Amino acid sequence: MNPTEPQTLEYDPVHEERPEVGVGPWGGEPPVGDHYDPELLGSGDRRNVADKYRYWSMEAIIADLDTRRHDFHIAIENWQHDMNIGTVVRTANAFLAKEVHIIGRRRWNKRGAMVTDRYQHVRHHPTVEEFVAWAQGEGLVIIGIDIFPDSQKLETYELPRNCVLVFGQEGPGLSEEIHRSAETTLSIEQFGSTRSINAASAAGIAMHAWVRRHVFNQSV
Repeated sequence: MNPTEPQTLEYDPVHEERPEVGVGPWGGEPPVGDHYDPELLGSGDRRNVADKYRYWSMEAIIADLDTRRHDFHIAIENWQHDMNIGTVVRTANAFLAKEVHIIGRRRWNKRGAMVTDRYQHVRHHPTVEEFVAWAQGEGLVIIGIDIFPDSQKLETYELPRNCVLVFGQEGPGLSEEIHRSAETTLSIEQFGSTRSINAASAAGIAMHAWVRRHVFNQSV
């Protein structure tokens, strides 16, 4: 090696120190407001929250989100402890769904949620029948997302504002009971060799389709 050239060290991902997430303790006179958490102001806020919510208590964040949640709901069937549910909840939080509904088993794998389930309302329905009765009582249109012979294209379907988008298990997909109970089922256009896409990915695409129609196209 030429001694005049600067020496570069090989990147070592194992021993590389990761930068801290969030912000440290508040500097100077603390802000005034019931939404601030005194403990976070004193010790720092290392949570994965938007900058707007730095140092806010969890209760205050939820209350603020509740003032502007969107009109769509998300539901996912949980008969086989689907690992995708956590990711669906995290995405529902990102798109500010009103609620996430777990149909079937009450327990679900929360790892993929990355703690966002603390800020997202999650409701449990033991059976499809109970879920359908609840949705109808709320005046919500039930829309399944899956590939059936009678499925319409998500890309061209006029998603209603007040609806609940329902997703099935990874593999078997939506149950026939949901299929029969839904006003319609929608499929996502694909162009590769696989027949279906991951349930969590499908949920993200469907939520974004709702947002594009009802948030960014206010004239509709």
